Amino acid sequence: MTLTNVIEVLEAAYPPARAESWDAVGLVSGDPAQPVRRVLFAVDPVAVVAEEAMEWGADLIVTHHPLYLRGTTSVAATTPKGRLVHTLIKNDIALYTAHTNADVANPGVSDALARAVGLAGDLVPLQPFPDDPWRGLGRIGELPERTSLGDFAALAAKGLPRTAMGLRVAGDLARPVTRVAVSGGAGDSLLGTAKAAGVDVFLTADLRHHPASEFVESGGPALIDAAHWATEWPWLDSAASILRESGVTVETRVSATVTDAWTRGY
Repeated sequence: MTLTNVIEVLEAAYPPARAESWDAVGLVSGDPAQPVRRVLFAVDPVAVVAEEAMEWGADLIVTHHPLYLRGTTSVAATTPKGRLVHTLIKNDIALYTAHTNADVANPGVSDALARAVGLAGDLVPLQPFPDDPWRGLGRIGELPERTSLGDFAALAAKGLPRTAMGLRVAGDLARPVTRVAVSGGAGDSLLGTAKAAGVDVFLTADLRHHPASEFVESGGPALIDAAHWATEWPWLDSAASILRESGVTVETRVSATVTDAWTRGY
């Protein structure tokens, strides 16, 4: 298999045209003609992930987060990102990114998150595309049976990888929960949408104090705020499975290295 073969499969599942205009997705480094035997999936393109790729003998790293989201004029090894580029090139490891195009895919980042926290049955986008009701940001689904907010939070904590931050909950822990909205990554732009959807709880990441406080005070759904990295990590196996099931003969591995920015809580 060549890098081009692998990219074709990934872009069929995560069309770059569906990415936000400000996003930076696709091939970051690597020769499209180079052979690919092993593919490592990770959330962040950082040094520890590159080290894992080298130790395992990966030819390609697929990450969710872009390396250069805002562009650059230099890849000199005087910065962490520049050093990463040098490391990848020296070791013939390509880097590919699927970001907001993976967020809105079907299945995408939020589908994997929904399943990880226990949602069952059909999932529908929280904010669907006008031209495609099965694609869009976030997902809404239902639990197999009614439970309390406290018990659902415990279920979500078990389903997501452990981080220093854990989960933060806003709302009455005895509140009944059946219908749930989730969104991988930073989701406070969807607070109003979650309220309008009539869900019992909205689980996402990177919620800020004032929007969360005003949301709860206004009678919105309960909130669960998880670590950004943890809400996107479940997607990695989903993305790897697309390669495994496509007939592309490569070995895949999901990185278990925790690259969340917060390393310890007190």
